[in-house]
Amino acid sequence: MGLNRPAPRDAIEAVFRGEHGLVLAGLIRYTGDIQLAEDALQDACVAALGAWKKGIPDQPAAWLTTVAKRKAIDRVRRAAVLHDKYRSMAADMDEAEEDDVELEVVVDERLRLIFTCCHPAIAPEARVALTLRTVGGLTTPEIASAFLVAEPTMAQRLVRAKRKITDAGIPYRVPELHELPERMPAVLAVIYLIFNEGYSASSGDQLIRPYLTSEAIRLATILNDLLPHQAEVIGLLALMHLHDARATARRDAVGDPILLPDQDRSAWDSGQIDLGIRLLDQAIDLHQPGPYQIQAAIAALHDLAPTADDTDWAQIVVLYGSLRTYIDSPPIRLNEAVAVSMAGDPKRGLAMMDAIDGLGTYAYLHAARAYALSELGAIGAARDAYREAIACSPTDPERRLLERKLADLPADAG
Repeated sequence: MGLNRPAPRDAIEAVFRGEHGLVLAGLIRYTGDIQLAEDALQDACVAALGAWKKGIPDQPAAWLTTVAKRKAIDRVRRAAVLHDKYRSMAADMDEAEEDDVELEVVVDERLRLIFTCCHPAIAPEARVALTLRTVGGLTTPEIASAFLVAEPTMAQRLVRAKRKITDAGIPYRVPELHELPERMPAVLAVIYLIFNEGYSASSGDQLIRPYLTSEAIRLATILNDLLPHQAEVIGLLALMHLHDARATARRDAVGDPILLPDQDRSAWDSGQIDLGIRLLDQAIDLHQPGPYQIQAAIAALHDLAPTADDTDWAQIVVLYGSLRTYIDSPPIRLNEAVAVSMAGDPKRGLAMMDAIDGLGTYAYLHAARAYALSELGAIGAARDAYREAIACSPTDPERRLLERKLADLPADAG
């Protein structure tokens, strides 16, 4: 198998992350064991760090799959628990030449893995986390940050979820139609959290991770193809397209974020916006309302406004009120309060923000408070709120943006 031109370590790591879900899904189907598949893939990644120094293979996923299968068999042999099926695998692999191996992953392989990880026998808080780890390739610290829990807590959650799949014999398959109502909400939450981690990274020095947003959209597209006429699936797909259409305008030349009102709207992807609107219309026509459709409608109002000043904030406030009938969470209440403030009532918006519990370390809350306070002329309090936001911000680009916002406040503020 040929090699591309040499690539630095960060490019190799990007391939690992980009191919992780694809390869792991195939390995789990091959071995029937999530932990064995993860360990074998980790072994293959370590091997790749040495083997790929002169360049990344033309088919990195196939390379990783081939090596990981061999590593899995080696692990079974070393553990002296080689069952018949593993003995057969070993014989097949010994006969295969690396260049002749094709990546054996069907189009819905990762969906099988998602539905397995979202099985009702697994604790609800672990379903999304496990799928983010296995399908999205997110690290345990990243998932812990997304859930606002301690890293050791998340690690234990993942261990218990994997053990549950093995002990309960949870099948690796897409569920029957009558099982979908119970299973679909967690699956959609998984896909949207993968998208959100790519669209606004929870940590590190990069604001956007396009491979995760693309993966989430791809998974939702496949889910929609396999399970047509599911309004919330279509609504989620619309929502992600409407957000992703703004991706290139969300950061400046050095990768720092540009807030929605300041973005160059001519840089938004009009074709993706049109697709999102068409999908939203399809979902609405099914007369099965739900939270993803409402969020897509909010995103559509932003995307369709010719300028920031033309945004229909009053309608957005109404939509957030409807959304809270489905999801009455602190972040949704915060978004509603921001919309109220932007609609011309920063005093009421600030009061709503101050009434929200559970977001004390959430940078967006403090940044929103700073904006409302500055609109009310309370510059000193706004300055303090920006400092709180900076202290809580999870990424370097966001911290730099907030520092600029703080510096833009009047110099003579008390």
